[in-house]
Amino acid sequence: MKALIGMSGGVDSSVAAYRMLQEGYTCVGATMCLYTGQDTGCCDTANISDAQAVADRLGIPFRVLDFSADFKARVMDHFTCSYESGLTPNPCIECNRHLKFDKFLQSALELGCDCIATGHYARIEYNGSRYLLRKAADEAKDQSYFLYTLTQQQLQRTRFPLGALTKADARRIAQEQGFLNAKKRDSQDVCFIPDGDYLAFLQRYTGKTYPAGNYLDQNGNIVGTHKGAVAYTLGQRKGLNLAMGQPVYVCGKDMAQNTVTVGPNEALYRKALLANDWNWIAIEGLTAPIRVYAKVRSRMAEQPATVYPEKDGFARVVFDQPQRALTPGQAVVLYDGDTVIGGGTITEIL
Repeated sequence: MKALIGMSGGVDSSVAAYRMLQEGYTCVGATMCLYTGQDTGCCDTANISDAQAVADRLGIPFRVLDFSADFKARVMDHFTCSYESGLTPNPCIECNRHLKFDKFLQSALELGCDCIATGHYARIEYNGSRYLLRKAADEAKDQSYFLYTLTQQQLQRTRFPLGALTKADARRIAQEQGFLNAKKRDSQDVCFIPDGDYLAFLQRYTGKTYPAGNYLDQNGNIVGTHKGAVAYTLGQRKGLNLAMGQPVYVCGKDMAQNTVTVGPNEALYRKALLANDWNWIAIEGLTAPIRVYAKVRSRMAEQPATVYPEKDGFARVVFDQPQRALTPGQAVVLYDGDTVIGGGTITEIL
């Protein structure tokens, strides 16, 4: 079996390549060039050099695949349009959906490979009828939330060699193998916004200046001036620059009127959401209500809920208890224990 290994230059993908070799695969290493900008990108020369060095040490061929045009169209343009529409997208999910497990897999097949492997922390199993996506053994590093878009065909041809490891295990293996990146820190930020300043990125990327507008309280009274509704997300507290005698949070936005509504923390709690663009993994599709555990952010604990099928491919998720800052544009992912049932994109808070 021949595998194309996604090698970012980091420790996880390096250990993934090593473990695939140990399992008897013929391996080819590849760095996906997704973004290079005025700030350090995900595929800068240092990361490519680190990936090349590990591939050389392992004795496997290495190549760079330029996916930057697809990344711009599928991830960066989507991110920008979503923010301008008042949504809060998850670019890592879109990158996985369109680049790392679609475009990359296509490239692997064109190169005569049977499968791809990455350094993601998750597990794939086959139950005799369907491929299942399960949480990693190291739940603190689990990335299944970001991987819910994988199809049955993609799961069949994907390997996650780190699924049974902890991060400490991965670093230990990297040190034992003499990898130069064994102590390299993990990347945390959106790769094309390394400084975390989303408004500055949007202004640079679009060439637009987003106008200031009014903060409103929950009664519609003007209570201050914001720097552009596009810059704010539901639940946000920092950076509001409002003195209202008590902490306030972003509770809503009206993009047409360029207003941002603020209120107390308790105003952020809701029990239900509507979502579309579902990808079902553990089941063929949703035909009747089922009990699930759901999460709307990657690092939150799953919460008990019931999911109901709706018209036109939508589904409604009703939580047992109100949840904070349910946000259109973000993903809702459903679990049965450590198995991903499926996930979708939140469109409306009910």
